[in-house]
Amino acid sequence: MKSKNRLTALLLGGAMVLSLLAGCAGTPVNDGAPAAAPNGPQGEARQEAEAQIPEGALVIAKQGIFSAGGITVTSEGTFDPENHFEETGAGQTAHVDHANVLYQIPAEETGLPMVFLHGYGQSRMGWMTTPDGRPGWSDLFLRMGHSVFLIDGPRRGEAGATSVSGEISTKTLDQRWYTQFRIGRWENGKSIPNEGSQFPNDDESVNQFFRQMTPDTGMRSDMGGDFDNETVARAAAAAIDEVYARTGRDSILVTHSQGGGPGWTAAQYTDHIAAIVAVEPGAAPAANSPDFQAVLEKKIPVTMYFGDYIDNGDPAIMATMMWQGMRSACYAFRDAYNEAGGNCMVVDLPQEGITGNDHFIFQDLNNDVVADHVEAWIQADVQ
Repeated sequence: MKSKNRLTALLLGGAMVLSLLAGCAGTPVNDGAPAAAPNGPQGEARQEAEAQIPEGALVIAKQGIFSAGGITVTSEGTFDPENHFEETGAGQTAHVDHANVLYQIPAEETGLPMVFLHGYGQSRMGWMTTPDGRPGWSDLFLRMGHSVFLIDGPRRGEAGATSVSGEISTKTLDQRWYTQFRIGRWENGKSIPNEGSQFPNDDESVNQFFRQMTPDTGMRSDMGGDFDNETVARAAAAAIDEVYARTGRDSILVTHSQGGGPGWTAAQYTDHIAAIVAVEPGAAPAANSPDFQAVLEKKIPVTMYFGDYIDNGDPAIMATMMWQGMRSACYAFRDAYNEAGGNCMVVDLPQEGITGNDHFIFQDLNNDVVADHVEAWIQADVQ
């Protein structure tokens, strides 16, 4: 009987530890200091359960999901609770155009929080995993001591509620994006990655990569031409302000591709951006633009990362010239920003000896190498 009671106590203690480690959505984040174990049998059970955690395990102290920003639309008329299925929506509201944010706080938090904003056709999933199932950047930076806040932008993924109607395209466009993302060529029904590619190109990884694509519920064009930069920027800023309210700390904003645009604009709407890490942004603001001035006035350190196959890309593929132009705009931003007293660096990874990366640097086989490079910049340049 004693043995049975002891097993029960251990199981209860283990459940308590998991509850304490997991936390719950909406709970304010503490300062990261470990809570004191209670005295008595409960404390002993907890300590014994904690001792069972495997060495090297990633321990999450708290996690949850919240929405940030957005608007509320109200229809004219009066809502009739006795006819609630009437078709016009008279007198009813719609809560729309917000960001949806999944967050995780590591048990050993030593760095600033990081807010991640995805690019075109993507969701937060891209930061959380890789096509071949290795840890994504969210796990890698959690291990480095950063809490992570992963945005699904307005009208995307779990933030799909929208104030504008759109059309979900049913076109077959996988190979368009495989090419635009500089992974390689697609010929005779087969993916042919660039020479030396770090993309995990086995058939199942390619399948998983394509299935990450996430439609935008508010766009009518499959080219992304009607992307609402302002709406996304305001929601991202609201998410960053919420992180500050919960933690008392400014955030490192990490953007990718299309997300780079609202990343710059967000600086107009929040004072709590500690730094910007832009992974292959589609553009950078001109020196006379409001976005440039907002980032400069708030003295935000900036780093931008570009992968391979830009200077050495296939000249027969239109994307090669496009990426050369987009990177050139980022060099121009860097020069103007530094001349104006700012702190900006553009990292051309092949010049650093890190080769084989496509547009999805954070999902490639060497995503940990690049994450270490980013962390070194954070340690050196971000207060």
